[in-house]
Amino acid sequence: MAATQVNPTRMELTRLKKKLVTATRGHKLLKDKRDELMRQFLDMARENMALREKVEAGIKAANTNFVIAKAGMSEQILHTALMAPKQEVQLTCKDRNVMSVDIPVFEYTTKSADENDIYSYGFAFTSGDLDGAVKSLADILPDMLRLAEVEKSCQLMAAEIEKTRRRVNALEHVIIPEAQNNIKYITMKLDENERSTQIRLMKVKDMMLKDAHNYSNRACLRKYGRVSKSVKRKGSHGNCRGFLLIYTLDR
Repeated sequence: MAATQVNPTRMELTRLKKKLVTATRGHKLLKDKRDELMRQFLDMARENMALREKVEAGIKAANTNFVIAKAGMSEQILHTALMAPKQEVQLTCKDRNVMSVDIPVFEYTTKSADENDIYSYGFAFTSGDLDGAVKSLADILPDMLRLAEVEKSCQLMAAEIEKTRRRVNALEHVIIPEAQNNIKYITMKLDENERSTQIRLMKVKDMMLKDAHNYSNRACLRKYGRVSKSVKRKGSHGNCRGFLLIYTLDR
């Protein structure tokens, strides 16, 4: 029995067959898309773990140097040295399409092309540990931007993978089986209607042949003879037990 009420017509059968072909093709494409998304997601997840470890190590080293510099310098000198940063960074965000997923791409440019032009203070009243802290933060800036890009990409791809997985399951377990059941139901109904029509036609043909045969017999009787009816009384003493109809053919 069909899961939904459908009209058992040939037009509906043709429409359902086209729908089944489209659903099957879409199911295959969505499965390929899901597999490719999973592959790229795993690659980005591994890159994310490596970048996170590298960034955490850089931040840890910068914090260590900053704590040592803070211990060897007065708080006023430290604040004065870091009050006005010398280097400026301009960040540009673009999109890159990966399997119909727009993932961000971060690009940055610095005000000065010199990588060592990052110290906004003089070296007379500051310690080398402060220089190490600033250098560590400057070195991990590209990795931090790449980490943010990869983490956001992983989040977007995970959402797309979940959406694609739900669509694949809906096609595989709901839409395709329902279309197959409806096609089977309509095919059975059409075959049943065709058999019923053939049986009715055979009965009509038999009735027409029978009527034609009877008509032919009556025509022969009218053409070659006449029907005479005689009544013969049976019995005695005026008791009438019955009548016998005798049809004779006079030639």
